[in-house]
Amino acid sequence: MSNEANIRQFLSDFKKKEKEITELARRKMPVHAGNIAKRHFQENFEQSGFVNNGLHKWQKSKRELTGGKSAASNYKTLMSARQHLYSSIRYTPGDGKVTVYNNVKYAPVHNWGGTVSPTVTPKMRKFAWAKFYAGGGKENPKAPDVQFWKGLALTKKTKLNIRIPQRQFLGESKELSGCELLSKNCIFDILNNFPVVAFTASRVVNCFQKIVSLIF
Repeated sequence: MSNEANIRQFLSDFKKKEKEITELARRKMPVHAGNIAKRHFQENFEQSGFVNNGLHKWQKSKRELTGGKSAASNYKTLMSARQHLYSSIRYTPGDGKVTVYNNVKYAPVHNWGGTVSPTVTPKMRKFAWAKFYAGGGKENPKAPDVQFWKGLALTKKTKLNIRIPQRQFLGESKELSGCELLSKNCIFDILNNFPVVAFTASRVVNCFQKIVSLIF
């Protein structure tokens, strides 16, 4: 078969697969990309750091540094029994793109760092006393973690200024942008033994790397 005939055959075969390839790029790939991105960002919590050209460890929380008897002391930084922040990473696939987000109210201050100024309410003092006793404050009142809760319960301040260090878990990641395996497998499944698979796959991989848009 001549080169001209090969080209005609390629264009004919490509036309037959065009609809599937378009459907992949616009509908299926955003879902796959969203799943990959969600898992990638949740792994940041499990590793206590942000992965972007390597792992950048978070500053440890006071409960990790001081220890304690309370149940909360057994969890890593930003982790808890509810795992609310961790489990609130979600994604919404769109037409050729996917948006990954976390809509928990306090997520931005942890992700970017900053200062919060909560009002000290009777409910907050009651909660502080509960944490004091739950942490074994009656038996060991000088433990650093229970001293913090006692101080909060007894403070005369009506408003606090608390600095939250940056512990980024969501954002641009070199490792995530370079995640090509799933995209290659998807296009291979569609094309099967279609000629010049590598060429087409590389174009879809490049498309895949661009459709994950990260917002907060």
